[in-house]
Amino acid sequence: MRVAFLSPEAIPYSKTGGLGDVAGALPKALRRTGAVDVALFTPLYESTDRRLLDALVFESLEIPWRATIHQARVWYSEAGGVPTFLLDAPTYFARPGIYGYSDDHERFAFFCRATLALLRLLGQAPDIVHGNDWTCGFAMVELAKLRARDPFFARTRTLFSIHNLAYQGAFGVENLSALDFSDAESIGLFRQNGAASALKAGIMSADWLSTVSRRYALEIQTPELGYGLDWLLRARRERLVGITNGIDYEVWNPATDPMIAARYSADDPSGKVECKADLLRRFGLPVDLSRPVVATISRLVAQKGYDLIREAAWAMLEAGACFIALGAGAREYEEFLQSLRDSAPDRVGVYIGYAGEALAHQIEAGADIFLMPSLYEPCGLNQMYSMRYGTVPVVRATGGLDDTVEQFDRVRRTGTGFKFGPYRAEAMLESLYEAFYCYGEPEVWRTVQLNGMRQNNSWEATAWRYSELYHTAQRS
Repeated sequence: MRVAFLSPEAIPYSKTGGLGDVAGALPKALRRTGAVDVALFTPLYESTDRRLLDALVFESLEIPWRATIHQARVWYSEAGGVPTFLLDAPTYFARPGIYGYSDDHERFAFFCRATLALLRLLGQAPDIVHGNDWTCGFAMVELAKLRARDPFFARTRTLFSIHNLAYQGAFGVENLSALDFSDAESIGLFRQNGAASALKAGIMSADWLSTVSRRYALEIQTPELGYGLDWLLRARRERLVGITNGIDYEVWNPATDPMIAARYSADDPSGKVECKADLLRRFGLPVDLSRPVVATISRLVAQKGYDLIREAAWAMLEAGACFIALGAGAREYEEFLQSLRDSAPDRVGVYIGYAGEALAHQIEAGADIFLMPSLYEPCGLNQMYSMRYGTVPVVRATGGLDDTVEQFDRVRRTGTGFKFGPYRAEAMLESLYEAFYCYGEPEVWRTVQLNGMRQNNSWEATAWRYSELYHTAQRS
């Protein structure tokens, strides 16, 4: 099974969020199954470390683009554990950031067009083209059209993965003509609420659809979380599959992690105490190991539940906890965190910005509780990182958070964390108070920690499910 895996970001080459982690880990896990011959295709950005590149494989890839032939270079790398082709087109990708430009629709339509041109030069056509999020919706549309007239792609099928339905790649309908989508059928595929949506076009054009948890696959078919596309997802529900993401145990493993103060495991978790002390020192907090440390790592946006955190922060501190936050985003939440830090400098640690992977690992290892009160969460990775590191998650029961965290039962001593349902600060505090109560009983707390550490959230099971879905798509 030959699979071309398209993503706008992938570690170790680029990352802004969870998609970068997924696109870096899933192809590697697919390759390990032995059932899938996968290659990753992604842009070469200004921020990509050139030391990761192995060779320049095409000096001048010719791409039919905007009524002319555009040329780009293509680099090859196996730094991420799979054959990877990086598209070097400075006009579109030599910029400080990955997203956030007025011509993003043009940039990623070009990436899709260039990848299809590159596939022609690599030999046999792929059995599956797997595109991720709105940036790859253009490729889904093009392949649906090409199959009818181009023998090279006649047997290629497509899978389109939705990582976050809220990001739909909207742009002006008037721009479709310049992207070679000027026919009535294409305009109909893209048109959504007076604009063009690359996500909608991808959903309509792909052979199969996936999203990143079973619960989220159901939620996006409702008006509440369908963002105007619930009708379309309901219409295609027979071709929509929810597959929960995994985590990369080569990267996220407290027994081998070089970024944390001490290594530990479920068999010998004693090193976590040293990691907690190290974390408190890093944030300039008193090294009081008796206090529970509540931590969060996320974009500072409403989706991540920061309205609830802002409302409940003082009650959490008054209950005896320390609070540590890492992230960047909306100014109002950055200002709230800074104000909270200034008001309680001995109980609150804040890092505004993206400090790199090391600090995230140190927070996961040193915290006692990881807070994820998301308004919605397609899958979420941090709750799985946290369980792996013996840091107990407190989450809202939505999307992948609900799928991956089992409510702790004090009687049966089962479960891996604490969940709440209503999107209210009082509900979140109830779960936090329950966690604090268990934290006060060391034997009970150790049980919750070890239950989480022994969960298998690796990519292997997820990779096999994708492999099965690829075969289903190929037969369709």
